[in-house]
Amino acid sequence: MKGRISIDRELCKGCNYCVLYCPQGVIETANEFNMSGCFPAEARYPDRCDGCTLCAVICPEIAIEVWRE
Repeated sequence: MKGRISIDRELCKGCNYCVLYCPQGVIETANEFNMSGCFPAEARYPDRCDGCTLCAVICPEIAIEVWRE
């Protein structure tokens, strides 16, 4: 199954839980600050996403949405 991920960089506080829990290595920390001064998560390898939703479930800020295709 293929997935699609969207991360709201302004909601993200840079806790990196999604980076740690993504089994496919889709998410990494961005190199630029967001408006809050945090390094947000970004979907650096979106083609790897299998739609497992672990990142969305673990996100304390509800900044991640995942769709299954």
